[in-house]
Parts: sequence; structure tokens; C-alpha cells
Amino acid sequence: MSRKLYPLLASLLVVATLLVACQPATPTAAPTEAPTAAPAGPSGKLEIFSWWTAGGEAEGLEALLKVFQEQYPNVEVINATVAGGAGVDARAVLATRMQGGDPPGSFQVHAGHELIDTYVVAGQMEPVTFLYKEGGWLDVYPQDLIDILSYNGEIWSVPVNIHRANVLWYNKAIFEDNNLEPPATMDDFFQVAETLKAAGITPLALGETWTEVHLFETVLLGTLGPEGYAGLWTGETDWNSPEVTEALNNFDRMLNYVNEDYAALSWDQATQLVIDGTAAMNVMGDWAEGYFKAQGWTPGVEFGWAPSPGSAGAFDALSDSFGLPKGAPNRDAVIAWLKVCGSREGQDAFNPIKGSIPARTDADRSLYDDYLQSAMDDFARDTIVPSLMHGAAAAPSWQQAVIDAVSLFIANRDVNAFQEALASACVDAGVCK
Repeated sequence: MSRKLYPLLASLLVVATLLVACQPATPTAAPTEAPTAAPAGPSGKLEIFSWWTAGGEAEGLEALLKVFQEQYPNVEVINATVAGGAGVDARAVLATRMQGGDPPGSFQVHAGHELIDTYVVAGQMEPVTFLYKEGGWLDVYPQDLIDILSYNGEIWSVPVNIHRANVLWYNKAIFEDNNLEPPATMDDFFQVAETLKAAGITPLALGETWTEVHLFETVLLGTLGPEGYAGLWTGETDWNSPEVTEALNNFDRMLNYVNEDYAALSWDQATQLVIDGTAAMNVMGDWAEGYFKAQGWTPGVEFGWAPSPGSAGAFDALSDSFGLPKGAPNRDAVIAWLKVCGSREGQDAFNPIKGSIPARTDADRSLYDDYLQSAMDDFARDTIVPSLMHGAAAAPSWQQAVIDAVSLFIANRDVNAFQEALASACVDAGVCK
């Protein structure tokens, strides 16, 4: 309202008051009870299914849920989490429920092949294109990301973030005490690892199977470069090539510098080794940054970061998203949840805590720490490549074949057999001939 209207309205109010005062008194009507207003927005219960249970990610989810509950106070949220990094265990539980016709209200899923090849093609999801049109989201989400979310002309999920997989995290005190710089190349890594090993420090922290596959994909990226790496998933890069052999040998050699108990550790337990000073480095997605901060560490003070060896200039990307299952209980509440997930307010509450950057391009940059601002800058200028382990690069069946090949290789360390298995997996996926 224009400020110039306020004096005029005030004068009219005075005149009206005087006119009323000059009228003869009339009997006062008996007071009537005002009708009760209907609750605004959806109500009832809403189950949100995810695997965010570790430090940083759990707090980030709580912040996102707080925004939702402030906007929709009549909805009771059921925070249904299943522990296990990369959603390995959660996806198995979800698959059983979806096959049994018992979908949650909405569920966390990696954008791209993981959702589309598993549930969209099977006809178990509703498109959410209407939310993008109604909310003006097509103007604030990168087109490359929209393409990943799309199938048959429709958009199928709402991303809440962008994560980077190819990050090397390191204990700054250990590096300073040993006069080391974060390794930029594979050769640098092996030199740093030898120095740390001689000092009695585990060079590289590693955890359970999926973290091994995560490390493997960053070694492929660091050895082949972004174009060569991306070509592995399109058939343009030959899995039998000498360049892939070199990558496998690099991975084999890297395994000589990890902690002996890796198979027994979750991703966050492996990251904890860096905090404890037992290990110096960890190659992990930037959800590790959220974990470091949850443990009281400050970016650039106790811990540092760099692209994983050889991968500078590439951004190995993945995105957590939520969708709308067909037959989901309380559909209106699910749509309300998706609106919050896609909102600037929701993403700016979630991502600074989670250790990820927003999927939207209009975020409040001042809310993000030094690492996350650097990730925003890299995402804007680097070559974007899709993560295998986190559902963006390959169909789930192909992804599982690679996971199986990595697991067998770690047990037998046979590079030739490893390469043959990877090449066969590409053929079985229908991508290679």
C-alpha cells in the first residue's frame, strides 16, 4: 500500500467515528460465535523415507522438516530413516515396499537412472512437471539437471541438492606436521602416501563396499579425465583400453595405503579416522563436510579439501531428490513436501548443514561456508560428469555388476579378471558390443 494513502484513510476513519457517535442508540444484538476457520493446507500423516542418519545429514533433514512443519503445522511427519551409507540398505527396504503396493509418502532417491530405471519405467511414479511450471522452477534449475530428472517429456522428482563425489579430505595438522600438500595427481598421491606410511600414519581412510566403489569411480575419473570417464557409460570409451588398465592399476596400488579394518567401517566411521588422526586422507562425497562440522571441525581450520587426485576441472555430480509415488498416502501432504523441497527456503535450510550445494541457482550464497562456496564455483565452471555409485551414470543392474566386480577384485586383486568383468558388464548393459 502506498504510504500516501495512510493520512487519507486516517481522516476517513475519524469522520466515520463522529458520524456514528451522532446517531441515536440502537439495541445491541446478541453476540454470535464466529465460525471456526477450516485448517489451512493438508493435514494427517506424512511418511518421509530416507537414509539420512549420520552426523550432518540427519541434522540437515531436521532443518528441512522444520521448514515444512512451520508451513504445514497440521501434518504429522513420520521421519522413516534406514541407516546405511549411499542408501544401500534403504533401497532394498524401499523396493520391497514398492513391490508390495505399500509406498511411503515420499522417498529419497538419487536423481537420474536410479529413480527412472527402477520406478518410473515400471509405472510406479507420478510426474511432477506441474510443480516446476506452477512454481517457476524451470527458471531456477539448471537445464542439465532438468534433463537428468526427465523421461518421456515429464519431470519425475524434485532435487534438494547437488553433491560432489570427487573430493579428497585431509587432516590439516597431519599435513602441516609432515610438510605435505594435498596431492593433485596420481603420482602426487603415491608420494604423499609413502611419506605418511613412513611416519606411521594410515594414508587413506576407507570403509565398506560402497565406499570402495566410490573411490574406484574417482580413480577412473582421475586417470581417464572427464571425457574418458563419461564415455565409459555411453560406450565411447573402451573398457578394454590401456587407459582403463592404467586406472585399474592405480586403484590396485591405492588399496595398499588404506586401513586394514576398512570392510568393518561405515563411511562416517572411516571419516572419523581422519578426525582422530589415525588416517590422513579420505576420498568421499561432500556429505563428509557435514560430518566434519557436526563433530565440531571448521572448514579450512582442522580439515582441508581438494579434488580427488587427477580430477581437477571435473565435478563428479549426484543429486538427492524426492518424488511422488502412485498411490502414496495423503497425496496433498506429499505435494506440500515436494514444494518445500524445491523451495529456496527449504534448500537454504538444508544444504549448509548437509554439506551440499542447492540445486537451485538463486540460493543465498552468504549462508554457505568456504567449502560450499568453492563447490558452487566449481559446479558453475567445471565439466560435470555423472556418479556411478550414486545412481546418475548407469542403470541399477549395471551399477550392481560394477559393485560386484569391485568387491571380487578387492578380494583377489586380479587386474586382468577385473577388467574383463567390467567390460562384460558394459556388454550386458547393452551399451558396449
